[in-house]
Amino acid sequence: MTPEALELWLRHLGFPTQRGRTAASRHLVLQAPAPVVARMLGYHYGTTARLTEEAGGTWRHYAPDRHSR
Repeated sequence: MTPEALELWLRHLGFPTQRGRTAASRHLVLQAPAPVVARMLGYHYGTTARLTEEAGGTWRHYAPDRHSR
């Protein structure tokens, strides 16, 4: 079963797939920095940054390239 087929099946059963995916993404950006989540899921950084702000996340000051200093 492909992700697309699963989504169609869930929609046919009445499950709101988009809201569930957005809610799961918001929960994830509260646990990890937006750039990390964006890279993991293949999302644009701006999308995960917006989701972080909407969810009230506190990863604004995360500097992904400065861990070795």
